[in-house]
Amino acid sequence: MSTISVRGLNRATLERQFLLRRTDKTAEEVVAHLVGLQSQQPLPPYYGLWSRVAGFRPEDLERLIESRRVVRATLMRCTIHAVTADDCLTLRPLLAPVIDKQLTGNPARAAELRKIDDLPALATAAAELLTEARDGKELGALLAKRWPDCNPTQLSRIAQFVVPVLQVPPRGLWGRTDGPMWQTIESWLGRPLDPAPSIDRVILRYLAAFGPATAADVQRWSGLSALGGVLKRLKLATYKDPMGRQLFDLPDAPRPDPDTEAPVRLLAEYDNVLLSYADRSRIMDDAYRPRVIEKNGIVHGTVLVDGFVQGVWNFDDSNLVITPFRALSAAERAEVEQEAGRLLAFAGLSQDSDVRILQPV
Repeated sequence: MSTISVRGLNRATLERQFLLRRTDKTAEEVVAHLVGLQSQQPLPPYYGLWSRVAGFRPEDLERLIESRRVVRATLMRCTIHAVTADDCLTLRPLLAPVIDKQLTGNPARAAELRKIDDLPALATAAAELLTEARDGKELGALLAKRWPDCNPTQLSRIAQFVVPVLQVPPRGLWGRTDGPMWQTIESWLGRPLDPAPSIDRVILRYLAAFGPATAADVQRWSGLSALGGVLKRLKLATYKDPMGRQLFDLPDAPRPDPDTEAPVRLLAEYDNVLLSYADRSRIMDDAYRPRVIEKNGIVHGTVLVDGFVQGVWNFDDSNLVITPFRALSAAERAEVEQEAGRLLAFAGLSQDSDVRILQPV
């Protein structure tokens, strides 16, 4: 069993994530290939697609959301993802154990659950109410009429766990998003959830976008557990990482030369490529993790130089501020400035906006 170096894993990941070169595929094709983009906040999927899709414009994703071809729902890791409609119908029942496990994870929610003697009845009532879009406050108030001893806010949150729901637009639209409005997946899409979703097929798609990967990586991405047996059943190509852990991969998937040049890329906040591995060393030194992923769950936009995280970026007023983690060479600095300038243009900020590269910290 051959060993793949960290740089080899990095280049394979960048290739499959369309980060070695922007792709000519459509935004919908890329959302499908990536098995969704993490989307706790409305705008990161737009920046995630901009960094991967040649000529991507915000309206490309807006049209997909408004036409119900892409939706925002609680899926992998029990977090909001923007996924294709087809994937939503497959992933939500497949990931039900992940979502169910989180139901009791919050102490306040667990206390309210003890007051509900018939959770299936609550799920039925909530599903009926959510055949049309409602915000959390309205949903909680309506449910509290039947469960008056419960906190309406917690009732609403419990309902969002026990009923397969999604967030409807304008939530998630570029520049005109609004607060979350919830509706059942089936009523919004007019189709039933997949009655027999295939974990095998989903894992193969994960590997196509994120491989090579360990069983722990697949489990971190999905939130599911005990997937080692599934990976072995699939009869995949196997390798070792530098630590000797077993990697699984599609036999014919691209694994570029580790010395392949990698352009500077500015990744979105909450970019899946940072959150979909148990071991992130293929793209980020673990020493940088606290500066990228905060304890409160905030994940900053990052700067890739030579394929690896070497800084973070954010908008400060109308300027784009780059905070590098190390000194940049003159050539690297120039490439970062060029890519950041392209991001400013994509964001549609004023001509007075500027790129500011701070001193390394």
